[in-house]
Amino acid sequence: MELWERAGALARLDELVRESRRSGRVALVGGEAGIGKSSLVTAFGQRCGGRIRLLPGMCDPLVTPRALGPVHDIGRQAGGRLAELLNAGADRAEVLDALVGELSGPGRRPLPVVVVEDAHWADEATTDLLVFLSRRIGRLAALLVVTFRDDEVGPEHPLRAALAAMPREVVRRIPLPPLSEACVAEQAARSGRDAAELFHLTGGNPLLVTELLGDAERPDGALFGRRPGRTGRVAVPEAVRDLVLGRLQGLPGPARELARLVAVVPTRAENALLGDRVPEVQQCLDAGVLVASADGVGVGYRHELLRRAVEESLSPVARAALHQRVLDVLERRDVDPARRAHHARLAGDGGAVLRHGTAAAVRAAGQGAHREAAAHYRAVLRYATRLPPSDRAELLEAYAVQAYLAGVASEGLPACREALRVWRSLGVPDRIGGCLRWISRLAWWSGHGAEARVAAAEAVDALETGPPGRPLAMAYSNRSQLHMLAHELDAAVEWGDRARQLATGLGDLETELHASVNVASARMQSGDPAAAQELRRLHRAAAAAGLTDHAARALVNRASTLIEHCAHRGVLPAGDDTRSGSDAAGAAAALEEALTYAAGQDLDGYVQYLLGLRAMIRFETRDWAGALADAESALERPSRGGVAVVPALVARGRIRSARGADGASADLDAAAAHAYGLAELQWIGLVAAARSEYFLLAGDPVRAAAEARPAFEQATALGHRWFAAELANCLRLAGDASVAVPPPRFDPGYLTVLDQLGAVRAAGWLRAELRRQGVTGVPRGPRPATAADDAGLTARQAQVLELLADGLSNADIAARLTLSVKTVEHHVSAVLNKLGVTSRGQAAARRRSS
Repeated sequence: MELWERAGALARLDELVRESRRSGRVALVGGEAGIGKSSLVTAFGQRCGGRIRLLPGMCDPLVTPRALGPVHDIGRQAGGRLAELLNAGADRAEVLDALVGELSGPGRRPLPVVVVEDAHWADEATTDLLVFLSRRIGRLAALLVVTFRDDEVGPEHPLRAALAAMPREVVRRIPLPPLSEACVAEQAARSGRDAAELFHLTGGNPLLVTELLGDAERPDGALFGRRPGRTGRVAVPEAVRDLVLGRLQGLPGPARELARLVAVVPTRAENALLGDRVPEVQQCLDAGVLVASADGVGVGYRHELLRRAVEESLSPVARAALHQRVLDVLERRDVDPARRAHHARLAGDGGAVLRHGTAAAVRAAGQGAHREAAAHYRAVLRYATRLPPSDRAELLEAYAVQAYLAGVASEGLPACREALRVWRSLGVPDRIGGCLRWISRLAWWSGHGAEARVAAAEAVDALETGPPGRPLAMAYSNRSQLHMLAHELDAAVEWGDRARQLATGLGDLETELHASVNVASARMQSGDPAAAQELRRLHRAAAAAGLTDHAARALVNRASTLIEHCAHRGVLPAGDDTRSGSDAAGAAAALEEALTYAAGQDLDGYVQYLLGLRAMIRFETRDWAGALADAESALERPSRGGVAVVPALVARGRIRSARGADGASADLDAAAAHAYGLAELQWIGLVAAARSEYFLLAGDPVRAAAEARPAFEQATALGHRWFAAELANCLRLAGDASVAVPPPRFDPGYLTVLDQLGAVRAAGWLRAELRRQGVTGVPRGPRPATAADDAGLTARQAQVLELLADGLSNADIAARLTLSVKTVEHHVSAVLNKLGVTSRGQAAARRRSS
């Protein structure tokens, strides 16, 4: 197949093959649907021949993706230990290590080239694989090629975070733009078609150009659209739909039926699904309706848009019947249960959904793909009323646990409550107590503190009536955990020691580690200097045992307590800043360690919370662009409620408040709604300080004091000196002289910082406060030349923004302005700060609209 205007992309891949022999590289091939990503990879493989060893893997548009789907494809081709581990259902860590082993070797051999196609459909385990390989590939002689639809990977898409986490030094982007008007005109002239209309209908998309030129009849097509939504699902163009359905009508009846069967199979239909219908397959190939797969073991549509056009033309009844036919064949073959579950769900075969959906959920959970596991369980529960009550309750609990691990505890809580109702009706004390313990955990994450505490107490009561066992030990540990989170430290240690004693006697390592994390966290909060290292040790022990949730919790508690100790809070300057730079650096490093581990294990609740904490640190260290980026990333995750969103809402709300921007009040109101339901100081103190600051800056000191007073009294009663000091400062700033802290003394130089950050409301308040205190020589606001620009940009910053809006990279801007790249990076960061945006694209759009 001829490739139009892709010589540069092919040459870039050739160059990366040479570079990768010295140090591995990642090639990100992005472009819209039909732009020619797969064709480019195919041509690249043919061009390189024996110089490379191509290992392609596909991501499929299943209703719930296969966990590590591309790795299974690669394993079938590579064989050896990788294939053995995959066939044995080994855990993800072993599989990924085996994949790295497959890529290791001397640079003189054919270069291994791993291709992950259509990564916009990747499951969470596969997105983690991409990050895992990218961080190690620099030490290998190998190339990783990732193709994806860049127009479908929006800010909320999981692949976006994976791409951002790849080391910049190994990543090379190869964007594939649409064909030029000149190229389209040249192809149109060869076929005697109207060039302007062809470009108008296709927008230069190579697939659409090919399809329209390949049709004998002039299509009366419509403009192409896009359906809204998270996945950015592209609408099938009317011209292409008419074209492919017209070709389908030209086939004999049996061949047409075969093409419709293939249309309900994502990616390709293997030979086993085609049976002995060789003549019909050949007729479809000859008519250009289907194409043979690259490995020769199946057929499919040339592009997903074409397959979907045929699939969407089927009636619901016909579509379900075809899915059932595919399922009947797959039932007799050894395939990923996620594939069977996909066709079972779309066939409406409840019994098959129960069998294969449950198997797919268990497999996904075992591979750490918690989002996919929860999705499979969610589909299975639709048919769970067919099961015996105990089996149904177990499914409900399994779904609740995976929802918790996937960071959507509020979705799992109702399922766990229903499971409790079933266990109570069956009168099974151990299961009642265990379910109550899970309700306590889910309710806490969902922001329902009272329910969490009641369920925790009921779990202990229910289990103490029977013989002591693991459920009781975990119920004790859960009580310890809740006391620790509420800063009731003596009670946390008491319940934790009780849990550890019982767990040790039972040989229950998991509960012993869980309780030990609670006790060490309580001791660290009380100031025990050895507790931080104990949490690191407990993390390693839990990780070695495969207890990822407990391992993550050890790091999260360690990081959050270190941050709390460093008092990383406050837009307004504190009177006596005694923070240690080394302590702050250690807290930031601990947070990064926790974030890396939680992200690697797909523990989205922790990731969401930690991103919010990092946003707060960046807020304090005056990196407001970074703070906003982290806050947005946290708030774009699936969970929209519960405690995990609170730090991100606080960070964004405080920046908006300091800048006098819209949305500050809404952010802080939402934070209060999520936090105050727990009645815990760690959340109440955080939100109360931010809300007090908001009202102070808004000119309402009475309301500012009212917001801080209850939290200050709670902090004082609990002996929490960090929150007590911060909230006392809030009260003093609001004019409450009853608190025992000296009046704050402000550094006039801090005004310059606030001006640079665009914190106009905070700067205005501080100027007024300094003058009220009798300070002379208070610096004025930005210079008139700068203030004339709505964003307060300096002349140099305005130049940088102009070039940024023209699409220039930092290196290009540096060359144009005769600056260093580092200096340009600082200017770009300042521009983003002042514009109140989080990306270069948003800044460019703001400039173009001004």
